[in-house]
Amino acid sequence: MKPVVVTCALTGGADISSRKNPAVPVSPAEIAASAIEAAAAGAAIVHIHVRDPATTLPSMELALYREVVERIRDRNADVVLNLTTGAGGRFIPGADEPGTGGPGTTLALPAVRTRHVEALRPEICTLDVATMNFGEHAFMNTPAHLREMAASAKRAGARPEIEVFDLGQIELARRLIADGHLDEPPLFQICLGIPWGAPATPETMIAMRDRLPANAVWSAFGISRQQFPMVALAAMLGGNVRVGLEDNLYLAAGTLAPGNAALVEKAVSLLAHLDFRPATPEEARTIVKLPAR
Repeated sequence: MKPVVVTCALTGGADISSRKNPAVPVSPAEIAASAIEAAAAGAAIVHIHVRDPATTLPSMELALYREVVERIRDRNADVVLNLTTGAGGRFIPGADEPGTGGPGTTLALPAVRTRHVEALRPEICTLDVATMNFGEHAFMNTPAHLREMAASAKRAGARPEIEVFDLGQIELARRLIADGHLDEPPLFQICLGIPWGAPATPETMIAMRDRLPANAVWSAFGISRQQFPMVALAAMLGGNVRVGLEDNLYLAAGTLAPGNAALVEKAVSLLAHLDFRPATPEEARTIVKLPAR
């Protein structure tokens, strides 16, 4: 059975997901425990955001990231850590002064968005090559900021996972690779179904896969009810997969997922029916071409 890398996105940066499903981990202890459970269920990589334990809202606090990472490392859990740098990219125009960020804006300098990566040195960090409408706010990642964040990841020894939400973003990523800001072979995550990015359809995934550099390593996911159809499709198209409560709160129609491990277990079962198996963390390091540490 061919190994497929399963990533579990544990909690995400949505304001309301923890209120829609109480299983979404919030505190550093909960996030670390969920990571370890997901790894035991078959996830080789865990993708980490943090939340303010008092408010449950997304946070950028270094101390929260540090606690999550240290709790996982203290358990000697064999799992690849992937820290987000997407936090700090949200812009909401002010009602009276649209050039000034209104309530809910988190737009921050690249150094702020990557300080936890440089401090904690994960094996992977995300790099969202995307400026787009993201629901009701704008998600902003300008080329200059992306160059700075890529340099920060390189200093930390972290492999950037290039997140793309539409075809034009792949073209920008290709330019960053050609100009030497991102190393080859690149690692891509195709993100589908996010309002207002590319839809989670077979045609879209195929089109985006076909625009990746020929030597790219890639994974893909769909959100909500498209999470598991996109798992099957990505594996069949030669990619790796991602599941987790960041992207989908339900185990089945009308049934809230009791935790991240349950979503990983369902993905592993689905892959087995297609004659794939989850890659071990060591196999994943080889498949996604992580640098020697």
